[in-house]
Amino acid sequence: MHHYDEDIEVLEIEEVDEDIGNGDLHVLIIHNDEVNTFEWVIQCLVEVCKHTEEQAEQCSLIIHFKGKYGVKSGTKSQLQPMKNSLAERGLSVTIEKIED
Repeated sequence: MHHYDEDIEVLEIEEVDEDIGNGDLHVLIIHNDEVNTFEWVIQCLVEVCKHTEEQAEQCSLIIHFKGKYGVKSGTKSQLQPMKNSLAERGLSVTIEKIED
């Protein structure tokens, strides 16, 4: 595994859907664990969340260094199938409401 600097430059990953009222906005959060590899988290983000390789790599680094990261935002009903799929793949994942 590569050694990465903690001072990585982060791309803006998520554009919020204009049709979603802020009261309904939730975020899908992946939590760090000692089980899953960078490669597996990246593969899951690409396949489930439709991230680019670069977005997925940056997300995995932030999760590793910060302990968790919101990888996708949307309504709870949009995020629930992604949460279920990521959990089935062994990732530690939650959905949290974004407070106004």
